[in-house]
Amino acid sequence: MNKVSIKFLLMIFAISLVTVIATYISFSSEAQNKNANAIVIDPHANFSNHSLKPHTKKLAYIVSDMRIPFWSIMARGIDFSAAQKGYDLEIYSAENSRKSELEFVAKAIRENVSGIIVSPTASSACATILKLADNAGIPVVISDIGTDGGDYVAYISSNNKEGAYEIGKVLAQELHLRGWETGRVGIIAIPQKRLNGQLRTAGFMEAMDEYGIKGADIRQQITFSYEETYHFAQEMIKKYPDLRALWLQGSDRYQAALDAIADEGKKGQILLATFDAEPEFLELIPKGILVGSAMQQPYLMGQEALYAMDDYLNGKKVEKSKQLPILAISTHNIKEKLPLIQRNVLGMERVK
Repeated sequence: MNKVSIKFLLMIFAISLVTVIATYISFSSEAQNKNANAIVIDPHANFSNHSLKPHTKKLAYIVSDMRIPFWSIMARGIDFSAAQKGYDLEIYSAENSRKSELEFVAKAIRENVSGIIVSPTASSACATILKLADNAGIPVVISDIGTDGGDYVAYISSNNKEGAYEIGKVLAQELHLRGWETGRVGIIAIPQKRLNGQLRTAGFMEAMDEYGIKGADIRQQITFSYEETYHFAQEMIKKYPDLRALWLQGSDRYQAALDAIADEGKKGQILLATFDAEPEFLELIPKGILVGSAMQQPYLMGQEALYAMDDYLNGKKVEKSKQLPILAISTHNIKEKLPLIQRNVLGMERVK
């Protein structure tokens, strides 16, 4: 074999060797890149459906009727605190319809919310809501009204009995001061199938009994309208000539009662006390147009309901039942309590 042939064969061998080395390097680099992008699986990881489901941080607030200021203030407290904690919040107003209420519960369940806060139309309705939510594995916090049964995370309420008792004392003392203690007091009540309604009546009547004040009728609101309240007040004024006071177990229809008193020629002869508050009360109570009002703190209640749900969702211990005090406000203490009323009762601090 001549020198040219040997040289040619060595060249072919060198080219083949370089090709093999280049192929090996390319393969090794690709393998390393694949390994770098690979998902490392924890052998101890839990791959159940629940663990793979993303946490939406979405809550639903189902409320009996946002047209009533008390509930809209509570909703603001929940909404403000939900935003602080990073939750998306949907608010559903049933407008006092149990049918709409259940439809909203079904919608919240379909949307797989993290939790439901509810201010039910009635205590009996709440028991149904709790059962539906429990079947879907969704936790529930109750904010006011109460329930006839069922399991829940927390119940945020006001001390309705004590609050009604205290405002009853304020009214009774005013009746005695005016020498009207032999007169009667009529009650225009929220539905007595609600636990909070029952407690309000019991507390108020306890105060009336202590001061020897006789009761007239008790009429239960159904539509919560101006016309209904006006009619109830007018009926009692006509039926009881010795009627000296009316007590409303709510606040938003106070004008209907005042109008009925005036239209029957009893202005200055029949006192009016209420439960809860309206912004106008900041003027009406100091002027003596209203004797006083037992003011719940709905903004604060809404905040506490949201905090209870957040604690539960984050695995913290939650107080099962939390009662907030009710402020018995009259001409004697309204100035002192004004900052508390503006924020916790009326939610005015957060209104733009």
